[in-house]
Amino acid sequence: MNAEARLDLAEMERVETRVRQHLVIAFMGGALLLNDLWISLQFPADREVGALSSLLAALLMGLPILLNALEDLIRSRLRMTELVALAIVASIARQDYPIAGVISFFVLVSEAIERRTAMGARKAIESLIRLTPSTARLVTEHGEEDVPVQSLRPGQTIRIRSGENIPADGRVRRGQSSVNQASITGESVPADKLPGSEVFAGTANLTGSLDVEVTVVGPETTLGKVRELILRAQTTKSPMMQIVEQHAQWYTPAMLMIAGVILYFTREMDRAVTALVIACPGAIVLAAPTAMVAAISCAARLGILVKNAADLELAGKLTAMIFDKTGTLTTGRLDVTRLSPAPGTPPEDIVRLAASAERDSNHPAARALNRLAQEAAVPLAAPAEFHETPGRGVQALVDRQIVRVGRQSWLEEQGIDCSDAARGLDDAEALSAIFVSRDRQCLGWIGLEDRPREEARHATWELNRLGIRRLIMLTGDRQVVARKVANELGCAEFEAECLPETKLQILEGLRQHHYQIAVIGDGVNDAPALAAADLGIAMGAAGNDIAVNSASIALMNNDLSRIPFLVRLSRRTRRVIHQNLLFGVFFILAGLALSAFGWLSPAVAAFLYLISSLIVVFNSARLIRFGEELSPHDVFGTDSATSTPDAAPA
Repeated sequence: MNAEARLDLAEMERVETRVRQHLVIAFMGGALLLNDLWISLQFPADREVGALSSLLAALLMGLPILLNALEDLIRSRLRMTELVALAIVASIARQDYPIAGVISFFVLVSEAIERRTAMGARKAIESLIRLTPSTARLVTEHGEEDVPVQSLRPGQTIRIRSGENIPADGRVRRGQSSVNQASITGESVPADKLPGSEVFAGTANLTGSLDVEVTVVGPETTLGKVRELILRAQTTKSPMMQIVEQHAQWYTPAMLMIAGVILYFTREMDRAVTALVIACPGAIVLAAPTAMVAAISCAARLGILVKNAADLELAGKLTAMIFDKTGTLTTGRLDVTRLSPAPGTPPEDIVRLAASAERDSNHPAARALNRLAQEAAVPLAAPAEFHETPGRGVQALVDRQIVRVGRQSWLEEQGIDCSDAARGLDDAEALSAIFVSRDRQCLGWIGLEDRPREEARHATWELNRLGIRRLIMLTGDRQVVARKVANELGCAEFEAECLPETKLQILEGLRQHHYQIAVIGDGVNDAPALAAADLGIAMGAAGNDIAVNSASIALMNNDLSRIPFLVRLSRRTRRVIHQNLLFGVFFILAGLALSAFGWLSPAVAAFLYLISSLIVVFNSARLIRFGEELSPHDVFGTDSATSTPDAAPA
């Protein structure tokens, strides 16, 4: 765990301790106030004992508030505590001890509830780490041994039985099972795991027994990184929050001046004290932070990892989106559907050379070639001097010969003539084609096919409905392939045969026309564009460090319906913040007016202050449950229940 995470946990513990202390102090002070009330009812002629009880209550509960105000003044900060502190001091100076005690009581309870509620979302995220068991079943030469999770090391093998949580990230070596990955990806449907599949710490093994080779342990696991990034995101500030803080500098002096004006014209201290209490901007201060924390927690529940509150706010202002095709709008699982070897080249040779050269690549085309070689029982050679050019192809030494696999244009740039082999590639055939060469000889091409995601068409339609003006699909594939996929998904704009630098040029062109741009990709070849966009969204980021690090927002699963949901969540969050701010401003203005006319007492003002803060907190808390209708079984969501993808514009 890094230093930032440790500091954050320490801050959470300090807040919890302070909340408990304030509640205990409020309980004791409230008992003293009730004692004063009981004495006044039983012995109306003897007020000294009751007054002493109220004075003790006011001092006991007012001291934490006065100390906070003094600390703010020493640090040259002006916050709401100064207004309350002045109201308490003024009430005690006037020997109005019950009023000072009541004000202190409601303010203490209000602050405790506010802090506890704000920390509630963090506590929910912190509970993620408890999903990781404390012990693991280590497989050794002599059988099984229970060991602490902290002692696990990469390369060791652990056994996870049915019903147990997985203690570390790893790869399945033996067995098959279904695993509930909702804590990581937000998907409620279990994922099937076979030998070679990745598993993540904190997920639950449901049906079978798995032997897993450990790859990552502790805070570096996917779950640990998710938790750390979410906690860090909740400490960031959106532009709206920064604006509120900037205006807070003059708020306290302005309210003090208003209270002074009320005292000057009315000559009644009660009205000035009431104005100071009602002017405490609890509702305004809480308006944005509570909404943002709730929204970030809501996004995390659905497998959307937001790194910064400003990114969440920006998502609702987007006007253009750029989609990578392979792995984003399509499943990313390419399958070889055609082989076209050059005359005199056996088909198994082109498969063996291409798959051998691509063996160290993580590109979907490389995985397709290796699957084909495995299914056809074609033996592969170990490549040497492997080099991958993103978006173009790979080069490696196979059997001491230079083998290149990639685009036709890239091979021709290397001085390899592919024109004869390309004659067999029909432009009307919507296949992704990669060419293979050995030394300076083109050996032919391999045709691959990818399928659009089931939810992709509806996602693009809903984004259009939400007002995203430009939806552009970019791909390195040929024109005919790009047109076919774009037509199937309803993308009016697309660019084919794009290189990584081409994507950046298109991005800059949109920016010059003042679009707010999001780039959505799988993080494999899209890292530069993801980093350069106003908002980078990486798909399928679970276990993909490149995607998590390069993007502003990471989708832990591959569900495209999360993207329109993200836009809706951002806009709903902004609406909630505006509601909170308007309510807070109206509450203060109305309260000041009532205070000036003497229609509000200090005790009632303190009670209303508590109520106003709770209204803002509960209004923001509604965001935590936003999007509950969104699940793998209902990717279209409630908002679109009256429409169907078939009605989407082409």
